[in-house]
Amino acid sequence: MAALEQQQPPQTGIRVIVVGAGFAGLTAAIECHRKGHSVTILEKFPELKTLGDIISFGPNSSRLFTRWPGVAEQLEKLSIRTDTLTIRSWQGEELYTQRWTAEQKDWGIRFDGHRGEIHEVVWNHARDIGIPVRTNARVEDYFEDDAEAGVVLEGGERLTADVVLAAEGVRSAGRKIVLGFEDKPKPSGYAVYRSWFSADEIAKDPDLRFFTDNGDTHIAWLGPDVHFIAASLKNGKDFSWVCTHKDDQDIEESWQYEVPLEDARKWLKGWEPTIQKILDKTPSPLVDWKLVYRDPLPTWISGKRRIALIGDAAHPFLPTSIQGASQAMEDGVTMAVCLRKAGKGRVQEAVAAFEALRYERVKSAQKTGEQTRDIWHKADFSAARKNPESLRLRREGWLLGFDAEKYAEDNYEPTAQVLRRTGLQDTSEARALHVPEGSHGYLEYSNGNGNGIKADA
Repeated sequence: MAALEQQQPPQTGIRVIVVGAGFAGLTAAIECHRKGHSVTILEKFPELKTLGDIISFGPNSSRLFTRWPGVAEQLEKLSIRTDTLTIRSWQGEELYTQRWTAEQKDWGIRFDGHRGEIHEVVWNHARDIGIPVRTNARVEDYFEDDAEAGVVLEGGERLTADVVLAAEGVRSAGRKIVLGFEDKPKPSGYAVYRSWFSADEIAKDPDLRFFTDNGDTHIAWLGPDVHFIAASLKNGKDFSWVCTHKDDQDIEESWQYEVPLEDARKWLKGWEPTIQKILDKTPSPLVDWKLVYRDPLPTWISGKRRIALIGDAAHPFLPTSIQGASQAMEDGVTMAVCLRKAGKGRVQEAVAAFEALRYERVKSAQKTGEQTRDIWHKADFSAARKNPESLRLRREGWLLGFDAEKYAEDNYEPTAQVLRRTGLQDTSEARALHVPEGSHGYLEYSNGNGNGIKADA
């Protein structure tokens, strides 16, 4: 199988520019390369930096890593490996332990680890397979006509291709040509304190060493409109924690700030002693990441159907969905398949089909983040003691058991047939073909029967 994956596919002649080298952009570029397209990545930063902290890739995206030779093996060494998530109240009462055994058996492996380290593996893979990457290439504008699309770089250089994928995040300049106006992100009302550091000091503390003595450990504490999640990783060598809290600060200029550790202490005052000790071991400053909200866009694709928004540029996710990076990767592989199925003469059809295949699924997946946030931030602990499973992270097959590459392969032609009949300017009928089972987010919220995998006893 690995040998087959490394074979160079027939070249399609389709030229693709990918703007942004995050997980959406890198996945799109790698998958376009795998499908025989000619792809170039433009990245505004002059060099790669291993920044960030914990990031999660569900089985639905991790299956893509396993198709890129050598990548999954490298990620395995970086990922948290624990069979459980323990959920406690803010006062330290243990409420529920969720187990992942059935999930991995039914849907496959997942990778959770340091964003910068995982990104470096994927970045290096893109370079190793020969994808051109232009760093220090800041895109200031996008343009298109019926024949091609392109970008204008800082300094005035113009680059053209058959299709351009805007993957540079929530402030993407591509949003203007897609929407026809400049929109601004809104604060979601929440932010996340984030920290990642060596677990050496954690291991020395007799009250905290349970995090490291038995390999990796994962615990979530829930309080009134706040939650705190801590984990040891790499067999107890590293430590990470995040704290989601209310926040109404303006995000006009930036949504990431360095703040003193004392800011987090104010939110966690009175929480159980274990958390206070974790804070004592945490280096200052922290990162305070403002969670950006955008109203669902009416479309992700430009009028001439040659420019598409992907990843956060199209649909930012709340962290409580645990799906932002995964859905970005699904975008990338779906576009690559659509372009190959369509061929160079039907690139615009491919772009319209991409949106039709993805739009309803992403909209539904976004709802899960709001649902999980509300479950945890409005937890009724008295009710939870009677029904501890009510606090579990919802995990459902329609979301996590999905194979975006296979789905696009199987469903491109029926989708394209609708678009050929209705025209490429109206994707609504084609979108309706792909409303997922979880159309209102998690199934138990729409039909009351909770069809997701339940934690093992």
